Amino acid sequence: MTAAPFLHAHATHPDWRMALSLALAQIDAQRKRRAAPPTLGWVYISDHYAAAAQPLYDSLRRQWPEVAWVGCVGVGVAASGVEYIDEPALVLMLAALPRQQFRVYSGAQPLGSFAAHTALVHADGATHDLGELLAEFAERTTSGYLFGGLASSRGDVVQFADGVLRGGLSGVAFTREVGLLSRLTQGCQPVGPQRRVTAAERHVVHTLDGEPALDCLLRDLGADPRRPRGALARLRATLVGLADAPAAEAGAAAAPIARPGQFGTDTRVRHLAGVDPGERSIAVADLVEPGMRLAFCQRDVEAARRDLVRICSEIREELTADTAPGPSARAPLDAAARIRGAVYVSCAGRGGPHFGGASAELQTVRHALGDVPLVGFYAGGEIAHRHLYGYSGVLTVFVDGPPGNPA
Repeated sequence: MTAAPFLHAHATHPDWRMALSLALAQIDAQRKRRAAPPTLGWVYISDHYAAAAQPLYDSLRRQWPEVAWVGCVGVGVAASGVEYIDEPALVLMLAALPRQQFRVYSGAQPLGSFAAHTALVHADGATHDLGELLAEFAERTTSGYLFGGLASSRGDVVQFADGVLRGGLSGVAFTREVGLLSRLTQGCQPVGPQRRVTAAERHVVHTLDGEPALDCLLRDLGADPRRPRGALARLRATLVGLADAPAAEAGAAAAPIARPGQFGTDTRVRHLAGVDPGERSIAVADLVEPGMRLAFCQRDVEAARRDLVRICSEIREELTADTAPGPSARAPLDAAARIRGAVYVSCAGRGGPHFGGASAELQTVRHALGDVPLVGFYAGGEIAHRHLYGYSGVLTVFVDGPPGNPA
């Protein structure tokens, strides 16, 4: 039996009360078509509403006292086919999941003995040792897969997890019975080969493949290594893609990039923090160790659009594939018919003009997957697998029937 799709709504208004009222009216119109009461809700608010997080949450609780709420603030929020960047808005999604299949968690409400297969994570970017916390949390899930992002705000950085919280990690964990698929998209184009870090100290990279790191960078940019100041404009637009050292490190040549001109999911994009012409070194906004792989890259609109279409296509193809060989195989279904709801977390630097126009990113997703219930937010960093990414998007769909591992 096909499960009912999630309920979803979105609204914008200078007054959060009016926006919530408009969203509730949308939810009420959808509830007339289904009987199962919702148990889990998502709420994402733009930072225009951050100061009103507590009364807004209280209003949701009065409306649905039996619903467990999760979410956070973002500099923008997203719904099916539309994004609200730098304007007052909120998005809601409600699901009727069996209560034994999910557990809301936070620092004040740990998971305990809950058998988590995967988890949605909202986090404060100022959390100490955040990378280590994410890796440890991923180890606690049977799939090893996390998805989500860092709350972003020009004011109060709030999260929702059965209350209004600040700092740390929060979200909702799911058992294996909750079917979902998740994919990571990265919108940066490598401008040179992937190299092995041969000398580094914390944030400073001294050599790549035995050569001065700054020389490698300038060569990739086509700049004169004797005049690094002449390349300042291109240096400011350059980022760094980092990947962990291969498990079997034996001094072999650097592993190739997953696809020509693209990064694989093992690569995390970080800022180029600075260069030292005297030492011929570079500084990266992350801890770098010898043996790691590094490639210089730049944000690229067409690369971002192609990769977003790719992950949507992968999800659609997996959902429309036959479940078993032979005459008893299920006939292929429309992907949208199997998707109950979706969560999309995108980098705050990708919204709006980066994809060529207002809502272009979310319209691309809707065109590829159909007009499915979707909510999300624009983050200060994106979470996928066990890592924190930048300039990326994480698309997760909840499906009718467990498809196996999420990634």
